[in-house]
Parts: sequence; structure tokens; C-alpha cells
Amino acid sequence: MTVAGTVPNLGDDLRALRKTRGLTLTDVATHLACSVGWLSQVERGQSSAGIDTLKELATLYDVPVSLFFGPAPARAGETGYVVRAADRRVLGSETAGLTEALLSPDLTDDFELLHCSFAPRSKLRAPVQRDTQEVAVLTSGALDLEIGPHRFSLAVGDSFRIRGEPYRWANPHPDPATAIWVIAPPVY
Repeated sequence: MTVAGTVPNLGDDLRALRKTRGLTLTDVATHLACSVGWLSQVERGQSSAGIDTLKELATLYDVPVSLFFGPAPARAGETGYVVRAADRRVLGSETAGLTEALLSPDLTDDFELLHCSFAPRSKLRAPVQRDTQEVAVLTSGALDLEIGPHRFSLAVGDSFRIRGEPYRWANPHPDPATAIWVIAPPVY
């Protein structure tokens, strides 16, 4: 049983987020003031979490609560294998001009695959640094990228790698840009 509108594999995603952040069931249960047993049941899909609990988990895991909700379930036999373009889960917010959609079926792999859309004349103001390895390829538009002290101007077909260095991007151009981005381990 799940909250209406939540993704079908919500428990798997919650477990993956907890483990990626190095937290135990006890850590999260203490934060939520709930039992370890109930939390374990939620992660195994045997119990459901209400919206207030999902909001608390989103805050704890530093992800948007929208991550826990998505389009209708996959077609018969496709769950865990296929993500249709119309069924991608949109992650994060568009505040910096970046929209990210999850291309991976869920968050249970050792990596996540994202479709990133950069709005015209948008930029990430402050550098981001995370303990990940990231690789991306620009599929449309143009993008400026800083990785540590290095600056790059990227065009369609160009790819790059970030290994835990601080980075930021900018799309100073009048057209949107898109990239396919792989992050390991997952951050959402």
C-alpha cells in the first residue's frame, strides 16, 4: 500500500536514499520519531508513509518532495526496466533555470541517469561540490562549465567528467541546452 500518486517503487527509492546518505534505519527512525520496524516496512512496501512523513524524509535526504511522486505506473511488464519519455519523474526545482528528469527507472542502482534542461540565460550562481563521479554529454545548445579552476565552452556532442571537484554551469545563450548526465553514487 502506498500514498496515492506516489511512485510504485517508493520504498526502494527511500532505502536507496537512506543508504546513499550513510544513515541507518535507527538514524532515520529517531529523526522521524517512529519505530525502526515501521520504517523497515515502508522501505519494503508493506506500509505506507503519509505526506507529512514524506515531507520530513525529503528534508532529511535533501531532495524535493516531488521526487516521491510521479506519473502513472509503468505499463505492464515495464516497471524497473523502461521509462517512457512522458513518464519521467522531474526532480528538483527550476529556480536556477535547471530542470532534471530521472531517466533511470528508480534510485536503486549505483548511479542515476538524468535528462538536464538548462534554460536560456541561466546559471548556477554558487559552485556545487559533491562526493561523486559525474559524466555528461551535451545533446543540444551550448553550455559554459567551470570545474575547479578550469573553464570550458561546450557544444553539442561534447562530454565532460567531474570527480568530486567544485563545479558550476552557465547557459548565457538565447537558446536552451540539454545534457544527459550520469551521477554515481546517486544524489537524489
